[in-house]
Amino acid sequence: MKRIMLAGILTLLSFGSVAADPSPRDAPPPGLKPLLEEALAHATNAKGLTAIVMRDGKQLYRLDVGDIARDQQFPIASASKWLTGALVMTTVDEGKLSLDAPISTVLPEFKGVAATITLRELLSQTAGMGSLKAGFDLKQSATITLAQSAAQIAERPLDDPPGTIFNYGGPHFQVAGAMVEAVSGKRWADLFNERIAGPLGMTHTYWLHLPNQTETATQTLNPLLQGGVVTTADDYMRFLTMLAHNGVYNGKRILSAYAVDEMETNQTLGLPMGYVPPGASGRGAQYALANWCDAWDASKRCTRVSSPGAFGTTPWIDRDSGLYGIFFIKSRDPDVAAPFLKAEAMIIAANR
Repeated sequence: MKRIMLAGILTLLSFGSVAADPSPRDAPPPGLKPLLEEALAHATNAKGLTAIVMRDGKQLYRLDVGDIARDQQFPIASASKWLTGALVMTTVDEGKLSLDAPISTVLPEFKGVAATITLRELLSQTAGMGSLKAGFDLKQSATITLAQSAAQIAERPLDDPPGTIFNYGGPHFQVAGAMVEAVSGKRWADLFNERIAGPLGMTHTYWLHLPNQTETATQTLNPLLQGGVVTTADDYMRFLTMLAHNGVYNGKRILSAYAVDEMETNQTLGLPMGYVPPGASGRGAQYALANWCDAWDASKRCTRVSSPGAFGTTPWIDRDSGLYGIFFIKSRDPDVAAPFLKAEAMIIAANR
């Protein structure tokens, strides 16, 4: 089994002492607090960090470090991608979209080679639409629709032939979102609330185009699907609990087991890695569908997955141990990546 640790695009806030006082049987590994303090020491403009670890729907421990409220909301940048992928897969589950059909069957404005792009290529960021460095989707207005966003993207030439290279952070997810709206007849945010946030009780989660935009969530018709979510640590843990239970939450199925399996299958093995974000380059990082594949087995099944964001929040699931958790923080310094990776490894080793 090949194991690859991903350093993510991370960023944090400034620290203090651990607020939680867990019982001995729920106590975190003794060395975890110093690692989190190390991460905060590298953070800028940060006040606190929350770390939560769960297994089988039960919280093993929670650390609230520094000045951070238990219901603190932060923009989570690329940790949003996992949420986007899940909502897209609900339309695959109902048969309205296919992972491997040409996107032009839903969005006919994509023509020529671009017409052959598949939804699988969009979610694995191998569709040839460029990378985060170009920032085309980031520069779009929040008040155009996702359909208009996709139409603008369709007018641009592809950077690479579809399916030939991985480039992180391009406008792939805007196109996937436009497809979802086209086949559902509903606005993205409304469908997300109906299918994901509502059933999971994610009452403090909403979509924007960019965290510093002037438009409200209600006015945002073109949410940034690769990085526009604002949420809380507890809300995101509800989402992870659903994934960790193969699509079921409190007895209600949100995603099929097939959808979760597809989302946790290595999609980029053997492909050239074009743009890879800071922290992931040089570590053999691979990508699944809307989340990173940090470790995988011979069948390309991901045994550890994550979706770290540039503002610091880092959610993860380790399938071998059954553990899942989140480091929830806001910062812009990638130096926190190494402490988070060490902390995750320590948590897994201590709770096997």
